[in-house]
Amino acid sequence: MSKSFEELYPNITYWVDAFGWIEFGRSEESTSLIRALEEGGGVWEGEADYENLDEALQHLEQALSELIKEYE
Repeated sequence: MSKSFEELYPNITYWVDAFGWIEFGRSEESTSLIRALEEGGGVWEGEADYENLDEALQHLEQALSELIKEYE
């Protein structure tokens, strides 16, 4: 049985539930592939390229584990 998104990425899930949202894709404002934001704006930006989406999500998961500590 495969794990749910919530089990694989608990920090991303918590961030979206408690603090803000996640954006995927490049934009005029950013060349990063993945970003974490809150009402005040962006709080974290990933790299421009990843080998795959899972690598990007893992990078975000790790970054949010530290960032959430600052919000609590």
